[in-house]
Amino acid sequence: MADLIKSNNKSFGNLFDEFFSNAPTWNKAEVKFPPVNISEDKENFEVDLYAPGLKKEDFKVNLAKGLLTISYDKKAETHNKKSHRMEYFQSSFKRSFTLDDSNIDTSKIHASYHDGVLKLVLPKKEQTEIATKQIEVK
Repeated sequence: MADLIKSNNKSFGNLFDEFFSNAPTWNKAEVKFPPVNISEDKENFEVDLYAPGLKKEDFKVNLAKGLLTISYDKKAETHNKKSHRMEYFQSSFKRSFTLDDSNIDTSKIHASYHDGVLKLVLPKKEQTEIATKQIEVK
């Protein structure tokens, strides 16, 4: 019966303590950039960047020569307290996406940040119907 509550010769209580004492620490080198979802409907492309806990004022979104760049740079706050464990750190990231300017109305791109998600809406250009035409070969 004692074997049911033990794992690797440790009691459940010790495993619980060990789990929390060896909780993973976040290292800036491990955090590369936040994940994105890119979707499309008839009128827009959408880029949703998952970045909870950040401030919208610290995001920079730039478009230059067909390259959409989303970046964030925030310095760690300093405290006058003795710290026993620090898991908050200076964070920054940069994500870039190549856009096809022929399909996107770049003058109408807009962004919002709500509930930890930065959402960029990239409206599609209105497609004009190309008339079919017979081309004579000479």
